[in-house]
Amino acid sequence: MSHLSILTFKYNLAKLQFKPARPTGRQLSSRDRQPSDLMMYKPDDEEMKKVFNKIAGEPGRISRSDLRALLQRFEKTDPVGDARRMVCAADNNKDGYIDLEEFMEVHRSGVQVRDIRRAFFVFDRDRDGKISAEEVMDVLQKLGERCSLEECRRMVKEIDRNQDGFVDMDDFMDMMTGPRKKP
Repeated sequence: MSHLSILTFKYNLAKLQFKPARPTGRQLSSRDRQPSDLMMYKPDDEEMKKVFNKIAGEPGRISRSDLRALLQRFEKTDPVGDARRMVCAADNNKDGYIDLEEFMEVHRSGVQVRDIRRAFFVFDRDRDGKISAEEVMDVLQKLGERCSLEECRRMVKEIDRNQDGFVDMDDFMDMMTGPRKKP
């Protein structure tokens, strides 16, 4: 079911509370502080409804063709097979579509860190370990969003902690797992 998790990448997720590590007498490295790929983050229900509505070609349901079109925009190698597998995995009532309740059920248990990391590379088209404003604009356009390069630069600037003009993996993880800012 992690195939559907990639659809949540542009939406913030609620942050889990973690227990602090027990002192071991040695300094923890940044690698020691990295979240495990198996950790789960609970998606925000309202954001997930927005994702659902963005994907759904008809109100109230996502079809295989809706998913296939989305996967084709991201140049996936087997969009037909992937779309079929996604519907089969989520379609509990076996009507051939994913309705909102089924979509929410897929994400109810949360999204794994490894899926958030994979989402990073959806944006990082040139695989250089950082996301540029141009890459953000490219992905958002593939999602059907209209935004200027200047708007994308502002988005990157909001997330970019070291102010190098790019979003790195740490910035992306913070954005995806941090608490939502009020508009």
